[in-house]
Amino acid sequence: MSRQDVLALQSRRSELTGQLDGAVRQRRQISEELRRADGANKAGLESRIGVVDARITRLEGEIDQVNEQIASTAARRAMAVAGPRDMGPTFRGNIRPEPILIPFILFVLAPIAVSISRLIWKRGTVRSQPAVSSDTALRLERMEQAMDAIAIEVERVSEGQRFVTRLLSERNAGALGVGQHAAEPVAVPLSDANRVR
Repeated sequence: MSRQDVLALQSRRSELTGQLDGAVRQRRQISEELRRADGANKAGLESRIGVVDARITRLEGEIDQVNEQIASTAARRAMAVAGPRDMGPTFRGNIRPEPILIPFILFVLAPIAVSISRLIWKRGTVRSQPAVSSDTALRLERMEQAMDAIAIEVERVSEGQRFVTRLLSERNAGALGVGQHAAEPVAVPLSDANRVR
């Protein structure tokens, strides 16, 4: 048994498993219809369930046979003999897809996924903001204009205070300098100077 035979058996097993799942779903559907059916319909549905049950049994038997063939020693030897070159699908020649797919996923698909998630995140945050009515918007605009006007008036008052303070300080500085004379030494009599010591 070659490796290709083992791979063919594995694909056959997956195909049979898919058919078995479909048959089980079909049986459930017929069982639901049978619960709601009455009279002649009931007999027809019961016969259909019998056919589906026979099909399920046949598929389970085939799956068991394929599993036994895969588990056989010849199949194990074929898988063990297969080298790393024979393992898995390849593109042209001996090029393996994994070294190509990993950088593609990292450098192409990951940034796309991140940008899409950021876009979804931004849309979610924009929609969560409460809607402002036109009346509220007008009130907020009037408040903003009033605050701007107050700020301008406060700036004017502070500018006036700075101007008045500068004028007063210049006038006082000039007045203090005009009336003062140079310091004169005080004459102390010699007898008083000895007492102070």
